Amino acid sequence: MWLEILLASVLGFVIYWFVSKDKEETLPLEDGWWGPGVRPTAEEDKSIRPFKVETSDEEINDLHQRIDRVRLTPSLEDSRFHYGFNSNYLKKIISYWRNEFDWRKQVEILNKYPHFKTKIEGLDIHFIHVKPPNLPSGQTPKPLLMVHGWPGSFYEFYKIIPLLTDPKNHGLSDEHVFEVICPSIPGYGFSEASSKKGFNSVATARIFYKLMLRLGFQKFYIQGGDWGALICTNMAQLVPSHIKGLHLNMALLLRNFYTLTLPLGRCLGGLLGYTERDMELIYPFKKIFFSLLRESGYMHIQSTKPDTVGCALNDSPVGLAAYILEKFSTWTNSEFRDLEDGGLERKFSLDDLLTGIMLYWTTGTITSSQRFYKENLAQVNKHETLKVYVPTGFAAFPCELIHFPEKWVKTKYPKLISYSYMPRGGHFAAFEEPELLAQDIRKFVGLQERQ
Repeated sequence: MWLEILLASVLGFVIYWFVSKDKEETLPLEDGWWGPGVRPTAEEDKSIRPFKVETSDEEINDLHQRIDRVRLTPSLEDSRFHYGFNSNYLKKIISYWRNEFDWRKQVEILNKYPHFKTKIEGLDIHFIHVKPPNLPSGQTPKPLLMVHGWPGSFYEFYKIIPLLTDPKNHGLSDEHVFEVICPSIPGYGFSEASSKKGFNSVATARIFYKLMLRLGFQKFYIQGGDWGALICTNMAQLVPSHIKGLHLNMALLLRNFYTLTLPLGRCLGGLLGYTERDMELIYPFKKIFFSLLRESGYMHIQSTKPDTVGCALNDSPVGLAAYILEKFSTWTNSEFRDLEDGGLERKFSLDDLLTGIMLYWTTGTITSSQRFYKENLAQVNKHETLKVYVPTGFAAFPCELIHFPEKWVKTKYPKLISYSYMPRGGHFAAFEEPELLAQDIRKFVGLQERQ
């Protein structure tokens, strides 16, 4: 009996410790220099320069020559996407890329929104800045920073932007009109990569905060998934007084008591605060556990020795496409691995997918993008233990890699005011389901503005 009492007391203390840590700590803002060499003594140039995406015959010819020299390994019979990207379907993508994909046309599409660059902490930071084309009289647009993840880019937001900046012309109410800023994470696409070790999500968050101040925004909304969710979370931990609201479609809950209760949840789900929908999305636990093991091999490589695999991917456009597009298959829906084509064209067009690949290929940034994993996951970070005390909204897409119940999210984000079970969609929410994500952002902002 005394053993049971002791165990119950210890368990009660652990629960109390996790639940009662409500001190509103923030991360120190600090400063940094990530450019090459020693930090110059002169003040940094704070000008904002227009930028335009460009291409050339040389760039396209080099791509085509490399594609023409591709050497594929035949897929196993009936392997579908269980061994990774199926080379039979890859042949179709290669043929389309080589013979039909029009990169010049896609460059024009990329340039339909205004692009800019500015120097912050020694790095050239790229971003698009889209203002409302038809702002209702007497209304001020709400600044919204949207941050992508890996293996994504600012291009993921191209279909959601008009729903936020010009809602009335897209069948939505103009009660909430946004001014959208989408930066590229340093080392991704057109943002310069760090020359120094240690460039992590907190440094990125600080740079994006400085970007918003440079654009004249003292208070603003932020939104993200994947790395974007962590970067936005870090911004809220660094400068909570400047964040009007935080909206996420993924959470990185690395130190959460409730994750330890997963094995018990099937029997004690109600006591642990799980809803019926939570139970459907989390269990059977064995299935979810092995799915995560299957999908996380890349993470171990990229968080230990990213430069090694980066050498191969940066040299082969077809290898790069297979490596990235496989994620757009199984991270969109894990059951797509049972399909010969990975279900890629069920949710995305080949033009959109290949445009994303080209943003990594033409800029040569796959290696620097992968280093972000090593910088963030190879050590313990203080932000993992800190809660976030800004109003938060969360969109739980059912095909995300792991489901985060409201109870879990609220332990990290105590001011959670909106939690939505989305009807469909996976990891790349803005890219796959822009209408659903836009509606949830608008719902969250509406709740926050009324508070």
